[in-house]
Amino acid sequence: MKNKLIALAVTLLLGGSQVWAQAQQPATTTAPAASVKIGYTNMEYILQNMPESKDIQNQITIQRTQLEKNYQEMSKEFQDKLAAYEKGQAQMSDLIKADKEKELQGLQQRIQEFQANSSTQLQTKYNQLVNPVMQKIQKNIDAVAKESGYTFVFNLDAGSGTIPVLLYAPEENDVTELVFKKMGVAIPSKQAAAQPSANPSTTKPAAPAPKKN
Repeated sequence: MKNKLIALAVTLLLGGSQVWAQAQQPATTTAPAASVKIGYTNMEYILQNMPESKDIQNQITIQRTQLEKNYQEMSKEFQDKLAAYEKGQAQMSDLIKADKEKELQGLQQRIQEFQANSSTQLQTKYNQLVNPVMQKIQKNIDAVAKESGYTFVFNLDAGSGTIPVLLYAPEENDVTELVFKKMGVAIPSKQAAAQPSANPSTTKPAAPAPKKN
């Protein structure tokens, strides 16, 4: 009788353990996993081939030319006054010499400030012209992604200069031509060289050399 009770207890214990183990197992689902479709494009390439790009380049060139002209005029004024000072300083009193030196230092400082402000002005102008075009491109990328069932669309040239975001992708996932078609822009030839960017980042001209005592 005792053996029968022990056997019954073991059976109940084992049965309870199996129920508890099953309860701890994660619930499985039969729902199919959502498919992910990834596309990519090149925002800079699209921008360079937009009809607005030529006008942006022209406007930036015009403003850059005007700024360079103003810089040359200020630089010439500095050089002329510096030459006059060096030529006549031997006959100047200490008071007049100090005034001339102060004038030259002030002009040189204004030229250096003009250089820094010119770069900022060009970049600000570029952003004002480009931002509406970039918003237009983004809007059409969104539309292409939704119509073609893309879950994600990467920018191919993001992080350019270091390591690109997208290291490999099949050519059929390139949505660039679809975006051009969506905007009604002629698709550029793949053999054609990319146009230079309208970005105004350029090397600034050197500031006039400080006067020599």
